[in-house]
Amino acid sequence: MDREDWGSLAAFAAVAEERSFTRAAARLGVSPSALSHTIRRLEERLRIQLLARSTRSVSTTEAGERLLARLRPAIDEISGAVEELGRLLDRPSGHVRITASRTAARIVVAPMLPRFTLTYPEIVVEILINPALTNIVAQRFDAGIRLGESLEKDVVAVPVTGPLRMALVGSPQYFVSHPAPATPHDLRKQRCVNFRLPTAGTLYKWEFKKANRNVEVGVEGPLIFDDEGMVIDAALAGVGLAYVLEEQVASLLQAGALVRILEDWCPPFPGFFLYYPGRRQLSPALMAFIDAIRVPARTRKGRCRGDPP
Repeated sequence: MDREDWGSLAAFAAVAEERSFTRAAARLGVSPSALSHTIRRLEERLRIQLLARSTRSVSTTEAGERLLARLRPAIDEISGAVEELGRLLDRPSGHVRITASRTAARIVVAPMLPRFTLTYPEIVVEILINPALTNIVAQRFDAGIRLGESLEKDVVAVPVTGPLRMALVGSPQYFVSHPAPATPHDLRKQRCVNFRLPTAGTLYKWEFKKANRNVEVGVEGPLIFDDEGMVIDAALAGVGLAYVLEEQVASLLQAGALVRILEDWCPPFPGFFLYYPGRRQLSPALMAFIDAIRVPARTRKGRCRGDPP
């Protein structure tokens, strides 16, 4: 059966049920003449008359009545499926699979999950931690969360934080015996806690910027980790200075457990984004997740890729 026949059969069912081309045309949103033409073409393809027409009425022939009897259960089934889809949109359900870096999972995803799971109890959220920029299509993820500067241009990127800043911090006890550096270059004389990039395997060089000056410093110290939490713990213990996201140590700075230095050398940069392929049709569950995690436009500065003009 040609694809065209499916629409023609639905048109036939509408005319048979309404017993009027005019009423059926209004129901289907087409003109009576166009509907009449559709039925004639269907009858020609099937080589049998389905409707008996007169100047005042329309009725089904014996063949038309038999066809309608077989069509009604199928039409009811399709209508039920469409209604179920509508209910799915009203109350999303299903499985959402997200890949994220450890930092993104901790500061972006974790805070919103308790409320999300209460609001959408029928959605299962699976978060898999991977420091690498994941091919979400090949590995069958619905979306990923990474820093905006690391994303390709062909993805849809939805902001899930505002701009972020780095923070250079140390404990009060560290500064008792180590004078605070005046510039990033002075860090070469400090004890620093290094971070090894899990993907590249190299040590992260601390990057600073002030006005038009960009400074990149390779620091040294007694400890190297590939986990930001352990870097922060070492700084709290007074082992050395740490260079981490401001968000990760905000409460510690407020409590006085850590002290921030060289703040004017740490300008903001694009934060975390949820990304997915532009050609992908979003499931209601993923749409609900995006709506819950995205940063409203009124609370962030500047426009981001994917924002409407």
